[in-house]
Amino acid sequence: MGTDAPLRTRHQEILNSIVREFIETGEPVGSRTLSKHRNEPLSPASIRNVMADLADEGYLSQPHTSAGRVPTEKAFRFFVKSIAGTRMMPVDASRVWSQFTGLDTVGAHVERSSHILMELTRNVGIAAALPELSQELEQIELMPLSDQRVLMVLVTSDHMVRNKSITLDEPVTREELLSIRNYINRNFAGWQLGAARRELVRRMLEERELYQAELRKIQMLYQRGLLDVDISPEVHLEGVSNLVGLDLHLTREKMRELLRALEEKERLIELLDRFLEQPAGELQVHVGLEAAHPAMKDLALIGMTVRLRTGLPAKVAVLGPMRMNYERVMAAVLQTSRALEAAEF
Repeated sequence: MGTDAPLRTRHQEILNSIVREFIETGEPVGSRTLSKHRNEPLSPASIRNVMADLADEGYLSQPHTSAGRVPTEKAFRFFVKSIAGTRMMPVDASRVWSQFTGLDTVGAHVERSSHILMELTRNVGIAAALPELSQELEQIELMPLSDQRVLMVLVTSDHMVRNKSITLDEPVTREELLSIRNYINRNFAGWQLGAARRELVRRMLEERELYQAELRKIQMLYQRGLLDVDISPEVHLEGVSNLVGLDLHLTREKMRELLRALEEKERLIELLDRFLEQPAGELQVHVGLEAAHPAMKDLALIGMTVRLRTGLPAKVAVLGPMRMNYERVMAAVLQTSRALEAAEF
């Protein structure tokens, strides 16, 4: 029966060698292979004895009687802890930072982050900005469209931009919209959106400086959602196709279930919230994600929470196979997170 007692130094060294070899080849690892690759000589028989101990402890499995050993989920978790405090392999930091040049919105930065992570790791790159209920108004724009429609563009202090098209009961001129836009920006810039809507209602009941016609137009816009925005997260994911070629031991139907789950914004947010719950700036590695979805049993998530310069929280992560290059992925997540955190909007 396996225990969680500390491993002896030699057992740790051999276990990490097995994990690295398996990550490199994807094949069961034999004692002769380890013996050949060691700097210090150790006979295959001695290595087999250690591997037997590691199997008893639940770190290794043996697919076939004559085959080598394969690291288990427990082995990958041990391996990740052993490299967490070491100097990770650097990625091209200047290349990462340059990717954000010329971007001016949170959405654009989040989308670029997921693309960078996908390119650097050849896994699934995920990035999400998570708006908070206390968002403050920076400014609104109101633009007339055809058929008595108006485009409302709302910018919050965290530089999130949201567009909303509404249809009014009567036409509103460009000049009237400009007047309303100026009134809102002059009086409510810097207000939290909920408080601004409540105050606008109070003023519409008491305001004397507005002409009656203009007041009616503001009421129409308010009833159609003026200063009321969808605060759903900005979520981007790239590289899902990289999962298709992996040996995840999934049936075709289970793979379809996994891909469908990754297409759902709510499921992605749930995944990030569940496994990236530590304070901002702390890199987290989770091996085996079966708790989130049965089809994710052989996947790992590496990510962290950051806080943008605007104060908006965001999450950056890589989803990939348990058999991944952890040092490289961890470095990619760190570099991308730092660049996103320092970006100016």
